[in-house]
Amino acid sequence: MGMTDPIADMLTRIRNANKARFKTVNIHMSQMNINIAKVLKKAGYINTYDKVKNEKGQQMLEIILKYPDAKRTVITNIKRVSKPGRRVYVASDSIPKVLNGFGISILSTSSGVITDAEARELNVGGEVLCNVW
Repeated sequence: MGMTDPIADMLTRIRNANKARFKTVNIHMSQMNINIAKVLKKAGYINTYDKVKNEKGQQMLEIILKYPDAKRTVITNIKRVSKPGRRVYVASDSIPKVLNGFGISILSTSSGVITDAEARELNVGGEVLCNVW
C-alpha cells in the first residue's frame, strides 16, 4: 500500500532519529525528499545525505544528522505545515518567519524547493512544506 504523506514520514523519521541521537536515518526515496534534504544541508541542519540501497534492494535516502556536542542537537524541532488534507499557500509578501528568523520554513515554489529567506529574496510565494528550528 502506498504512503499517504511521504514528506510527513520523512520529517517524523528525522525527528525520531534526532531524539534518539542516531547518526544516520534512512528515508524512502523521492524527488521531493531529496530536495528537502538539499535545503536542510544548505541551511546547516544536517551533515549530508546520500542515495543507498536497503537490504531489499530498494533505493533509500540516507541522511547523516548533525550534533554540535553530546548534549545538544542542531534540529530542535521540525513540523509539517501543509498537509494533503489542508494545503497552506503563502504569497511572497506574507511568508512567515520561524522563531523571529532563528528557524527556517521550507517552501515548494515555482523556483523549486527553497527556504523562506530565499523565497523573500526571489519574491516568490508557494506551498509551506515545513518549519525547522
